[in-house]
Amino acid sequence: TAWSLLVATWSVLATAWSLLASAFLGALALLQQGPPTRRGGSGLDQEISELLQDVLRYGKTKRGGEQLPGWLQVPKRWFTHFYVVSVLWNGFLLICLFRAEFLGESLPSWIQDVHHALGRDSQSKDTGKYSRYYKHFSALLVLLLLWLHSCRRLAECLWTSVFSNGVIHIVQYCFGLGYYIAVGSTVLCQVPTNVRNGKKLSVQICWYHIIGVMMYIWASLHQHRCLAILANLRKSRSGKIISLSHSVPFGDWFESVSCPHYFAELLIYVSMAITLGIHNVTWWCVVMYVLFNQAVAAVLCHEFYQKNFSSYPKHRKAFIPLVF
Repeated sequence: TAWSLLVATWSVLATAWSLLASAFLGALALLQQGPPTRRGGSGLDQEISELLQDVLRYGKTKRGGEQLPGWLQVPKRWFTHFYVVSVLWNGFLLICLFRAEFLGESLPSWIQDVHHALGRDSQSKDTGKYSRYYKHFSALLVLLLLWLHSCRRLAECLWTSVFSNGVIHIVQYCFGLGYYIAVGSTVLCQVPTNVRNGKKLSVQICWYHIIGVMMYIWASLHQHRCLAILANLRKSRSGKIISLSHSVPFGDWFESVSCPHYFAELLIYVSMAITLGIHNVTWWCVVMYVLFNQAVAAVLCHEFYQKNFSSYPKHRKAFIPLVF
Protein backbone atom coordinates (compact mmCIF):
# COMPACT_ATOMS: atom_id res chain seq x y z
CA THR A 1 0.00 0.00 0.00
CA ALA A 2 1.01 3.64 -0.28
CA TRP A 3 1.29 3.89 3.52
CA SER A 4 3.59 0.86 3.83
CA LEU A 5 5.77 2.25 1.02
CA LEU A 6 6.04 5.59 2.85
CA VAL A 7 7.05 3.89 6.12
CA ALA A 8 9.60 1.70 4.34
CA THR A 9 11.28 4.65 2.66
CA TRP A 10 11.30 6.95 5.70
CA SER A 11 14.66 7.56 7.36
CA VAL A 12 16.43 9.51 10.06
CA LEU A 13 17.40 12.06 7.41
CA ALA A 14 13.82 12.43 6.24
CA THR A 15 12.76 13.11 9.82
CA ALA A 16 15.53 15.70 10.30
CA TRP A 17 14.69 17.56 7.09
CA SER A 18 10.98 17.45 7.94
CA LEU A 19 11.66 19.03 11.34
CA LEU A 20 13.72 21.78 9.69
CA ALA A 21 10.95 22.38 7.16
CA SER A 22 8.39 22.56 9.98
CA ALA A 23 10.53 25.08 11.86
CA PHE A 24 10.69 27.41 8.87
CA LEU A 25 6.99 26.92 8.19
CA GLY A 26 6.36 28.08 11.75
CA ALA A 27 8.67 31.06 11.23
CA LEU A 28 6.81 31.92 8.03
CA ALA A 29 3.48 31.77 9.87
CA LEU A 30 4.78 34.13 12.57
CA LEU A 31 6.07 36.59 9.97
CA GLN A 32 2.72 36.56 8.19
CA GLN A 33 0.93 37.41 11.45
CA GLY A 34 3.11 40.43 12.10
CA PRO A 35 4.97 41.53 15.24
CA PRO A 36 3.55 40.62 18.68
CA THR A 37 2.88 44.28 19.49
CA ARG A 38 0.29 44.34 16.69
CA ARG A 39 -1.11 40.97 17.75
CA GLY A 40 -1.37 41.89 21.41
CA GLY A 41 1.21 39.30 22.43
CA SER A 42 2.92 39.04 25.83
CA GLY A 43 6.40 40.29 26.69
CA LEU A 44 7.79 36.77 26.28
CA ASP A 45 6.18 36.50 22.84
CA GLN A 46 7.82 39.75 21.85
CA GLU A 47 11.26 38.61 23.04
CA ILE A 48 10.96 35.33 21.13
CA SER A 49 9.79 37.18 18.03
CA GLU A 50 12.69 39.63 18.23
CA LEU A 51 15.19 36.79 18.60
CA LEU A 52 13.62 35.05 15.61
CA GLN A 53 13.77 38.23 13.56
CA ASP A 54 17.45 38.74 14.45
CA VAL A 55 18.33 35.25 13.25
CA LEU A 56 16.20 35.23 10.09
CA ARG A 57 16.82 38.73 8.76
CA TYR A 58 20.00 39.57 6.91
CA GLY A 59 21.37 42.16 4.50
CA LYS A 60 18.79 44.70 3.43
CA THR A 61 16.02 43.07 5.46
CA LYS A 62 17.74 43.87 8.77
CA ARG A 63 15.62 46.41 10.63
CA GLY A 64 17.11 49.87 11.18
CA GLY A 65 17.04 49.68 14.96
CA GLU A 66 18.88 46.38 15.20
CA GLN A 67 22.29 46.76 16.85
CA LEU A 68 23.75 43.34 17.63
CA PRO A 69 27.16 42.81 19.25
CA GLY A 70 29.91 42.50 16.68
CA TRP A 71 30.58 38.84 17.47
CA LEU A 72 26.96 37.97 16.66
CA GLN A 73 27.12 39.15 13.05
CA VAL A 74 29.36 38.66 10.05
CA PRO A 75 29.42 40.38 6.61
CA LYS A 76 26.81 39.17 4.15
CA ARG A 77 29.55 38.69 1.56
CA TRP A 78 30.63 35.70 3.64
CA PHE A 79 27.87 33.86 1.79
CA THR A 80 30.77 32.97 -0.49
CA HIS A 81 32.09 30.65 2.22
CA PHE A 82 28.99 28.47 1.90
CA TYR A 83 29.82 27.63 -1.69
CA VAL A 84 33.53 27.13 -1.01
CA VAL A 85 32.58 24.50 1.56
CA SER A 86 30.03 22.97 -0.80
CA VAL A 87 32.41 22.76 -3.76
CA LEU A 88 35.09 21.09 -1.63
CA TRP A 89 32.86 18.74 0.38
CA ASN A 90 30.43 17.71 -2.33
CA GLY A 91 33.28 17.45 -4.82
CA PHE A 92 34.95 15.02 -2.41
CA LEU A 93 31.72 13.00 -2.06
CA LEU A 94 31.28 13.00 -5.83
CA ILE A 95 34.77 11.57 -6.35
CA CYS A 96 34.18 8.92 -3.67
CA LEU A 97 30.86 7.86 -5.17
CA PHE A 98 32.25 7.91 -8.72
CA ARG A 99 35.13 5.63 -7.72
CA ALA A 100 32.76 3.32 -5.86
CA GLU A 101 30.27 3.08 -8.72
CA PHE A 102 32.54 2.97 -11.77
CA LEU A 103 35.72 1.45 -10.36
CA GLY A 104 34.14 -0.95 -7.88
CA GLU A 105 36.00 0.57 -4.90
CA SER A 106 34.56 0.87 -1.41
CA LEU A 107 33.54 4.13 0.16
CA PRO A 108 35.78 5.27 3.03
CA SER A 109 34.89 3.39 6.22
CA TRP A 110 33.89 6.54 8.11
CA ILE A 111 31.46 7.48 5.33
CA GLN A 112 29.99 3.98 5.49
CA ASP A 113 29.53 4.32 9.26
CA VAL A 114 27.66 7.61 8.84
CA HIS A 115 25.72 6.12 5.92
CA HIS A 116 24.52 3.13 7.94
CA ALA A 117 23.53 5.42 10.81
CA LEU A 118 21.49 7.79 8.63
CA GLY A 119 20.68 5.88 5.45
CA ARG A 120 18.10 3.26 4.58
CA ASP A 121 19.39 -0.32 4.51
CA SER A 122 16.04 -1.32 2.99
CA GLN A 123 17.21 0.27 -0.24
CA SER A 124 19.47 -2.69 -0.91
CA LYS A 125 16.39 -4.92 -0.97
CA ASP A 126 14.31 -2.73 -3.27
CA THR A 127 13.24 -4.33 -6.52
CA GLY A 128 10.73 -3.59 -9.20
CA LYS A 129 10.27 -0.58 -11.41
CA TYR A 130 13.05 1.49 -9.86
CA SER A 131 16.02 -0.86 -10.08
CA ARG A 132 19.28 -0.54 -8.24
CA TYR A 133 21.07 0.65 -11.35
CA TYR A 134 18.64 3.49 -11.82
CA LYS A 135 18.98 4.49 -8.16
CA HIS A 136 22.76 4.44 -8.18
CA PHE A 137 23.09 6.44 -11.37
CA SER A 138 20.36 8.86 -10.22
CA ALA A 139 22.17 9.61 -6.97
CA LEU A 140 25.47 10.08 -8.79
CA LEU A 141 23.81 12.44 -11.27
CA VAL A 142 22.13 14.49 -8.51
CA LEU A 143 25.40 14.80 -6.60
CA LEU A 144 27.01 16.06 -9.81
CA LEU A 145 24.19 18.59 -10.30
CA LEU A 146 24.54 19.77 -6.71
CA TRP A 147 28.30 20.22 -7.15
CA LEU A 148 27.83 22.12 -10.43
CA HIS A 149 25.23 24.32 -8.75
CA SER A 150 27.71 25.14 -5.99
CA CYS A 151 30.46 25.88 -8.52
CA ARG A 152 28.19 28.30 -10.39
CA ARG A 153 27.04 30.04 -7.22
CA LEU A 154 30.64 30.38 -6.04
CA ALA A 155 31.62 31.92 -9.38
CA GLU A 156 28.65 34.32 -9.16
CA CYS A 157 29.60 35.36 -5.63
CA LEU A 158 33.17 36.04 -6.75
CA TRP A 159 32.60 37.71 -10.11
CA THR A 160 28.93 38.64 -10.60
CA SER A 161 27.24 39.68 -7.36
CA VAL A 162 27.91 43.04 -5.72
CA PHE A 163 27.51 42.71 -1.96
CA SER A 164 26.56 45.68 0.18
CA ASN A 165 27.79 46.24 3.72
CA GLY A 166 24.92 44.15 5.08
CA VAL A 167 25.39 41.53 7.76
CA ILE A 168 24.05 38.11 8.70
CA HIS A 169 23.62 36.58 12.15
CA ILE A 170 26.41 34.22 13.23
CA VAL A 171 23.82 31.47 13.81
CA GLN A 172 22.60 31.78 10.24
CA TYR A 173 26.20 31.76 8.99
CA CYS A 174 27.08 28.55 10.88
CA PHE A 175 23.82 26.97 9.76
CA GLY A 176 24.64 27.78 6.13
CA LEU A 177 28.05 26.15 6.40
CA GLY A 178 26.51 22.98 7.82
CA TYR A 179 23.66 22.96 5.32
CA TYR A 180 25.76 22.18 2.27
CA ILE A 181 27.58 19.42 4.11
CA ALA A 182 24.24 17.92 5.13
CA VAL A 183 22.57 18.18 1.72
CA GLY A 184 25.42 16.42 -0.11
CA SER A 185 25.55 13.73 2.56
CA THR A 186 21.81 13.24 2.12
CA VAL A 187 22.31 12.45 -1.57
CA LEU A 188 25.06 9.96 -0.78
CA CYS A 189 22.88 8.23 1.80
CA GLN A 190 20.33 7.39 -0.91
CA VAL A 191 22.74 4.75 -2.25
CA PRO A 192 23.34 1.51 -0.28
CA THR A 193 27.03 0.99 0.44
CA ASN A 194 27.02 -2.80 0.45
CA VAL A 195 25.41 -3.82 -2.84
CA ARG A 196 28.14 -3.08 -5.39
CA ASN A 197 30.21 -6.18 -4.56
CA GLY A 198 33.04 -4.94 -6.75
CA LYS A 199 30.85 -4.67 -9.84
CA LYS A 200 31.07 -1.54 -11.95
CA LEU A 201 28.00 0.57 -12.53
CA SER A 202 26.14 0.24 -15.80
CA VAL A 203 24.81 3.65 -16.85
CA GLN A 204 21.04 3.52 -17.19
CA ILE A 205 19.46 6.75 -18.43
CA CYS A 206 15.72 7.06 -17.79
CA TRP A 207 13.07 9.59 -18.81
CA TYR A 208 13.09 11.32 -15.43
CA HIS A 209 16.85 11.93 -15.72
CA ILE A 210 16.29 13.84 -18.95
CA ILE A 211 13.36 15.87 -17.57
CA GLY A 212 15.18 16.60 -14.33
CA VAL A 213 18.38 17.78 -16.02
CA MET A 214 16.45 19.95 -18.50
CA MET A 215 14.52 21.59 -15.66
CA TYR A 216 17.77 22.06 -13.73
CA ILE A 217 19.41 23.86 -16.67
CA TRP A 218 16.31 26.02 -17.26
CA ALA A 219 16.05 27.09 -13.60
CA SER A 220 19.81 27.65 -13.31
CA LEU A 221 19.84 29.94 -16.36
CA HIS A 222 17.02 32.07 -14.96
CA GLN A 223 18.64 32.23 -11.54
CA HIS A 224 21.88 33.47 -13.10
CA ARG A 225 20.02 36.07 -15.18
CA CYS A 226 18.19 37.37 -12.12
CA LEU A 227 21.38 37.57 -10.05
CA ALA A 228 23.05 39.44 -12.92
CA ILE A 229 20.11 41.90 -13.01
CA LEU A 230 20.54 42.57 -9.29
CA ALA A 231 24.28 43.08 -9.71
CA ASN A 232 23.86 45.41 -12.69
CA LEU A 233 21.73 47.75 -10.59
CA ARG A 234 24.95 48.70 -8.83
CA LYS A 235 27.19 48.85 -11.90
CA SER A 236 27.72 51.26 -14.76
CA ARG A 237 27.48 50.08 -18.36
CA SER A 238 31.22 49.52 -18.31
CA GLY A 239 30.82 47.14 -15.37
CA LYS A 240 32.25 49.47 -12.72
CA ILE A 241 30.58 49.45 -9.31
CA ILE A 242 29.01 52.86 -8.77
CA SER A 243 26.64 52.25 -5.86
CA LEU A 244 25.83 49.87 -3.01
CA SER A 245 22.29 51.17 -2.55
CA HIS A 246 19.16 49.15 -3.26
CA SER A 247 16.95 49.68 -6.31
CA VAL A 248 13.88 48.05 -7.80
CA PRO A 249 14.89 45.31 -10.26
CA PHE A 250 13.09 44.72 -13.56
CA GLY A 251 13.36 42.09 -16.26
CA ASP A 252 13.12 38.30 -16.57
CA TRP A 253 11.18 36.75 -13.67
CA PHE A 254 11.35 39.98 -11.66
CA GLU A 255 8.27 41.05 -13.64
CA SER A 256 6.26 38.45 -11.70
CA VAL A 257 7.92 38.08 -8.28
CA SER A 258 10.18 40.06 -5.97
CA CYS A 259 12.65 37.19 -5.46
CA PRO A 260 12.84 35.07 -8.61
CA HIS A 261 16.32 33.82 -7.65
CA TYR A 262 14.75 32.17 -4.59
CA PHE A 263 12.01 30.68 -6.74
CA ALA A 264 14.66 29.37 -9.14
CA GLU A 265 16.49 27.79 -6.18
CA LEU A 266 13.32 25.89 -5.31
CA LEU A 267 12.93 24.72 -8.92
CA ILE A 268 16.55 23.51 -8.93
CA TYR A 269 15.86 21.28 -5.93
CA VAL A 270 12.60 20.07 -7.48
CA SER A 271 14.58 19.16 -10.60
CA MET A 272 16.91 17.07 -8.44
CA ALA A 273 13.90 15.32 -6.90
CA ILE A 274 12.73 14.44 -10.41
CA THR A 275 16.21 13.24 -11.34
CA LEU A 276 16.19 10.91 -8.32
CA GLY A 277 13.10 9.27 -9.75
CA ILE A 278 10.31 11.33 -8.11
CA HIS A 279 9.70 8.56 -5.54
CA ASN A 280 12.48 9.53 -3.10
CA VAL A 281 10.75 10.61 0.11
CA THR A 282 13.89 11.92 1.81
CA TRP A 283 14.71 14.33 -1.00
CA TRP A 284 11.17 15.65 -1.12
CA CYS A 285 11.63 16.51 2.56
CA VAL A 286 14.70 18.50 1.48
CA VAL A 287 12.54 20.23 -1.14
CA MET A 288 9.98 21.13 1.52
CA TYR A 289 12.74 22.64 3.65
CA VAL A 290 14.00 24.70 0.68
CA LEU A 291 10.42 25.80 -0.06
CA PHE A 292 9.79 27.23 3.42
CA ASN A 293 13.32 28.53 3.92
CA GLN A 294 13.27 30.47 0.66
CA ALA A 295 9.69 31.60 1.30
CA VAL A 296 10.76 33.22 4.58
CA ALA A 297 13.60 35.08 2.85
CA ALA A 298 11.31 36.11 -0.01
CA VAL A 299 8.62 37.48 2.32
CA LEU A 300 11.21 39.62 4.13
CA CYS A 301 12.61 40.96 0.83
CA HIS A 302 9.12 41.66 -0.52
CA GLU A 303 8.31 43.53 2.68
CA PHE A 304 11.48 45.61 2.26
CA TYR A 305 10.65 46.59 -1.33
CA GLN A 306 7.07 47.54 -0.48
CA LYS A 307 8.16 49.59 2.51
CA ASN A 308 10.99 51.49 0.83
CA PHE A 309 9.62 52.04 -2.70
CA SER A 310 6.19 53.66 -2.89
CA SER A 311 5.88 52.92 -6.62
CA TYR A 312 6.78 49.25 -6.25
CA PRO A 313 4.69 47.14 -8.69
CA LYS A 314 1.63 45.95 -6.81
CA HIS A 315 1.06 42.92 -9.04
CA ARG A 316 4.30 41.25 -8.01
CA LYS A 317 4.12 38.32 -5.65
CA ALA A 318 6.88 37.64 -3.13
CA PHE A 319 8.03 34.17 -4.14
CA ILE A 320 5.94 32.01 -6.47
CA PRO A 321 4.38 33.68 -9.57
CA LEU A 322 0.62 34.22 -9.27
CA VAL A 323 0.50 32.17 -6.03
CA PHE A 324 2.53 33.53 -3.12
